[in-house]
Order: sequence, then structure tokens, then C-alpha cells
Amino acid sequence: MSRRLVFRPAPRRPAAVPAATLCMLAVLLLAACRQPVPGDYADYIGHWRGDGVRLVITADGRGDFERVRGQQRQTVVGPVRGFDATGFEIGHPGLATRFAVTRPPELRDGRWRMVIDDFELSRVEILPTPGR
Repeated sequence: MSRRLVFRPAPRRPAAVPAATLCMLAVLLLAACRQPVPGDYADYIGHWRGDGVRLVITADGRGDFERVRGQQRQTVVGPVRGFDATGFEIGHPGLATRFAVTRPPELRDGRWRMVIDDFELSRVEILPTPGR
């Protein structure tokens, strides 16, 4: 009896997806979560500063919070979510940080002020840089 040699192609493996492509998809999905700040909460938009605290809320729904205390720094960056009478969140679902609003933005003594998480913040006017 003669034996026949049968050549079979090696099984195909699924193509590996480059890490850069996965990262780009994740960024696009997370960016899609951002929503503009609702009109009822437009007074929150702006650059806010307090003692060791900085908060930036943009009209398109981006939030950037930073608190420095001694050698410790807390940073929260992401979409602003869930505005209501008691506060708001910054971050992505499952990773968001809640900020309690004790006193909503109000114009007092010629400056916009608010209190979040027991920090009094004042809105500062940031001028756009020419050429940008």
C-alpha cells in the first residue's frame, strides 16, 4: 500500500488588532459620552479657583478638577455628567467622581462664586491666547 501525502494548510489565526487601534477606539467611545452642559446649568461653565482647588467646566461638557494638599494631588478629568440640584459628576461610567454643590454659582460682590465639596470657588476670566 502506498501512502499519499496530503498537505493541509495550517489553521488560520484571527488577525491581531494593534494596541494603537484599540486605544483609538476606546478614546472615541469615551469621547462620545460627552454631552454639552444643559442650559439650566450654564452658570457652571468656566474656570474656577479656590484654596488649592482648580475646576474647569467647558460648554461642550468636559470637566477638569485638581486639588493639591501638601504633597498630595487629586485629579479628575472626563465628561461632566449628571447635573442636578445637589451636584454633578466628572468622569466615565464606573469611574466618575461626584461633587456635592453646597451653594450653586451666584454673582456676589461682582464675582461668580460657588461652593463644591466645602471649597469656595471663584470664577476667573481666562483670556484666549492670540493666534490659537
